[in-house]
Amino acid sequence: MTMQSPVMQDQLTVRLPRDLTVALKQAAERMQRRPSDVVRMALREYLDAYPAGSRPVDRVRHLVGSVETGVADLADSHRAYVLESLLRGR
Repeated sequence: MTMQSPVMQDQLTVRLPRDLTVALKQAAERMQRRPSDVVRMALREYLDAYPAGSRPVDRVRHLVGSVETGVADLADSHRAYVLESLLRGR
């Protein structure tokens, strides 16, 4: 029994910077795949991580409020704290 590859119906042309092309070819060689296979795999993983309609904040919502800073009015006075830290060079 042989596995059939999915039928590719659409084509997309993308221009890549040289460093990304080199990295893609190296990854494809390591994985013993064609560069186009690696691009499809990466695109699928990206789209699964960011489904349509989702926002980046949805991925970290569970972390909101989970860190204790010890500064009682940080949310109210955040601008003052940021400016103070910039003036101190931090």
